Amino acid sequence: MGTPLPALDLAVPLIAAPMAGGASTTALVTAAARAGGVGFVPAGYRTAADLAAAIAEVRDAGTPFGVNVFAPPPVPVDPAAFRRYADLLQPEAAAYGLSLKDAAPVEDDDHWQDKVDLLLADPVPVVSFTFGIPARSIVAALRRAGTLVWQTVTDPAEAQAAADAGVDALIVQSAAAGGHSGTLSPHRSLPDLPLTDLLAAVRARTALPMVAAGGIGTAAEVAEAGRAGAAAAVVGTVLVRTRESGAPETYRAALAEGRRDTVVTRAFTGRPARGLRNRFTDRYSEPAPLGYPALHHLTAPVRRAAAAAGDPERLHLWAGTGYRHARAEPLADTFRRLCP
Repeated sequence: MGTPLPALDLAVPLIAAPMAGGASTTALVTAAARAGGVGFVPAGYRTAADLAAAIAEVRDAGTPFGVNVFAPPPVPVDPAAFRRYADLLQPEAAAYGLSLKDAAPVEDDDHWQDKVDLLLADPVPVVSFTFGIPARSIVAALRRAGTLVWQTVTDPAEAQAAADAGVDALIVQSAAAGGHSGTLSPHRSLPDLPLTDLLAAVRARTALPMVAAGGIGTAAEVAEAGRAGAAAAVVGTVLVRTRESGAPETYRAALAEGRRDTVVTRAFTGRPARGLRNRFTDRYSEPAPLGYPALHHLTAPVRRAAAAAGDPERLHLWAGTGYRHARAEPLADTFRRLCP
């Protein structure tokens, strides 16, 4: 594998991705560590109090872990575009007895400062950031507190900016990754580079340790990432069907079918994210405006209702390109399959 990750001695070169919204349970995070890797507690869509409770639960298990935080800036939505999109989605909401008639844009920063304050007051081993690069002063403060700081990047320019901010390591994420892209430029198309080529391009820009992310589902792909310079591989979608995952059954079943292609869409949240193709992505990917978290909040009631009704056609089915390798098994078995 590539340059070792400082102060993080992994028995196996595998990291369980922070899947915000329910899949990454504390059981999944601790199972990843017990299997020789490490897991990340997702801070996304949680209050600081909820995050503190999750950290305490994982810490009580006595295993190493990290925390992933959505960093500003958000992507403001055009109010007129938001209203047009809400009106367009009304039939989907009406299918569950919901109304988007009075929906207004919710622009928030996911309790950013509260979470930074928490992580400085109660340090954790590793904090990773996605969507934005924190100020150099925040990175320095976390490092003084004894926390390693990792940054998700999707191209060499972002890698250089993260290095300039003083981070310890880079999570190099290709467009094949499931769920949200960590791109700092969500208005642009994602770089269509194979993960190994992206790792090489980033390595040419900075010597920081790299973690590979994006579509990884086999031991051969983990080994390939290592030969390209990665110290470890992040896996997410391949863990969604594991016993420890908190993913709803509708999501698990859609992955198990294995018949859908994956697409990059902003239809659900206003940011580019890769998921299984369904009726919602077919109808709304093109007209959906940029606007995160406004579109996330707009579609959330519809998505919750779809999950409760077992309807995969109106649900965000986040999935990377390697999703067909996900199996219904304990996480430890998945990690064993992925070890080169």
